[in-house]
Amino acid sequence: MSPLVRVGVFGLLGSGNLGNDGSLEAVLGYLRAEHPDAAVDALCGGPEVVTARYGIPATRLHWYRGEYRTASRAGAIAGKGLGKLVDIVRTAAWVRRHDVVIVPGMGVLEATLPLRPWGFPYSLFLLCASGRLFGTRVALVSVGADAIRNRPTRALVRWSARLAAYRSYRDARSRDAIRAMGVDTARDEVYPDLAFALPTPRAGAPSGPPGSPGPVCVGVMAFHGGDDDRARAEEIHRRYVDGTTRFVRALVEDGRAVRLLTGDECDAPVVAAILDAVDSPLVTAAEAASLADLMKETAAADTVVATRYHNLVCALKAGTPTLALSYAAKSDALMDRMGLAAYCHPAREVDADRLLEQFRALEQRAAELRRTLTERNLVAARQLRDQFTELTAALFPATDHDNAHARQEAS
Repeated sequence: MSPLVRVGVFGLLGSGNLGNDGSLEAVLGYLRAEHPDAAVDALCGGPEVVTARYGIPATRLHWYRGEYRTASRAGAIAGKGLGKLVDIVRTAAWVRRHDVVIVPGMGVLEATLPLRPWGFPYSLFLLCASGRLFGTRVALVSVGADAIRNRPTRALVRWSARLAAYRSYRDARSRDAIRAMGVDTARDEVYPDLAFALPTPRAGAPSGPPGSPGPVCVGVMAFHGGDDDRARAEEIHRRYVDGTTRFVRALVEDGRAVRLLTGDECDAPVVAAILDAVDSPLVTAAEAASLADLMKETAAADTVVATRYHNLVCALKAGTPTLALSYAAKSDALMDRMGLAAYCHPAREVDADRLLEQFRALEQRAAELRRTLTERNLVAARQLRDQFTELTAALFPATDHDNAHARQEAS
């Protein structure tokens, strides 16, 4: 007997970014709870990882395996070019086999980090165009968006959004950005990031003597600015690492234990640089393999200072007072949603002294902020339940009816 509905999930999943994989985990949890008969598979960046970790079949997103490596030789350039043509057919064939395709969260409609139009924006456009061509409903669920200056990237993002059957955003700024690109967002809703639907870990036991300050988690990032900062990317990166290192050193001088967190495999060199510069047994590095691991780390901390968006999500969901080293409007919007708008610091211009002042002010209000986060997390959980109810109504009833009708005709 054929499955009731065929669902595909799409994105840079299984590629080393814990935030992306956390969004996938949240959607898989929803599908298994609400649509257990659905046949689910993925078109993604790391198919082997997705299959091993989540138990679903997965296909590589790009035909050319060197898609995200810089191409300088003629053979590599030709391979990339051929891959773009082959991916048209591959993507269309994959989409056609599904009733529904879900893009789970992620900043798929933004360019807050360096991005080429012929990379993921092109892949997303192929997905949405194929969905419209073959009648497969494509849903962009709690995605991030932002203003995009690069004209080819902006055009691909705009058309992807227009062609999708369902859109929701993780903050109001994202919806505003898509509206400013000329997309009708009158029916689009704003919901929290999908990671807020994941289970919340219990706080760990205090690691020090009663009454002593607890550990501080510092989430770092291989930050080089955004898509418009390519000319001064190394300067931005050096300033970020230097400022963050000075901040960590100041915490150690106060006798505080510091736990370094990452959110992507590419962040490891920043951790190594800080460990080498500070050289203290008080500074250690976590080896998190999932957002659940990150949440456990942040739940065990007194305070968190973090850069990567999903490091912030993990800390806030764990209910830990958090200070954001903000690199994009999405971080500011998240902190505002969770009642911590006053505790943002620019990642492009990390001032260790000012950051330390903000950190101390945050700790002084820790008890109050924990209560605020508890309240805001309850609201976020309720909103995401509403989102999943809406998603079912938008994507699945028509598919169920069509498949039932087809089975009746076949019988």
